[in-house]
Amino acid sequence: MRFSPELPEEEAYLKAQSRHRRRGCGGLRLCFPVLLLVAISFSGPLAAQSLRGGLRSMQEQHQRAIDYDYSFARNADHVQRLIDLGLLVPLRGNDSYVIDDEVSFPYTRVEVRTFVERLARQYRSACGEVLVVTSATRSLDRQPPNSSPLSVHPTGMAVDLRRSNHRPCRAWLEDVLLHLEERGTVEATYERWPPHYHIAVYTHEYARYVERVEAERRRVAASGQVADEGPMPSVVRYEVRSGDSLWTIAQAYGTTVDELQSANKLRGTRIYAGQTLEVPVGSR
Repeated sequence: MRFSPELPEEEAYLKAQSRHRRRGCGGLRLCFPVLLLVAISFSGPLAAQSLRGGLRSMQEQHQRAIDYDYSFARNADHVQRLIDLGLLVPLRGNDSYVIDDEVSFPYTRVEVRTFVERLARQYRSACGEVLVVTSATRSLDRQPPNSSPLSVHPTGMAVDLRRSNHRPCRAWLEDVLLHLEERGTVEATYERWPPHYHIAVYTHEYARYVERVEAERRRVAASGQVADEGPMPSVVRYEVRSGDSLWTIAQAYGTTVDELQSANKLRGTRIYAGQTLEVPVGSR
């Protein structure tokens, strides 16, 4: 069944709830997560392998929202209805991420909250900073003048993250976002005014991705090995900028000067702008 983006999801949710109750499913909260994990396949190459964005990127995000039968919240009352139905969940912040005061509605799809919490934990571990969420769900009547008519913020499947002033932190975050893009789980764009990262989370694909990561973590833990931290790459490539030192890079990535020297076969600590380093990501 196909629903228009203006109505759809609340009616679908309530109809599904009624069906599940009749079938003795014990209420929708026991059954609905299965719907969130339904496999949806998409053919063709990924829309982008960079953070440049553009029309094609926006079109893909918008089409994904329609394919998911997501509602585009029209106003505050519509957002509240989605919240009341449990289709949007709160972003509460923690010691790894905070919500900017300007965020209209600190609510997202449940998979987007999982994305924010996982990414923020890894970001703070690698970089020592907290992530700042600058936008989450925005209803159609609260979209800024420069927003695209294809924006998926009204669906709750996108977040914006503030750009760090520290180059190593930006490099780490961009590497992780590209890593996730390559796996078809997000579409990320760096936007310059104001400087931030816009990330549309492909919720069905991301849920399956996390399930695979956690399954691998459990398998590795059972074997007595050390599990990887999910989307965080173990080694990233970093281009040295003016003012950088091995110590500042090591601090940003949670590693040590000795490990940087070993990974790059450096005899001393001298580096130069434009040099590319292999940086092992730590877990401090």
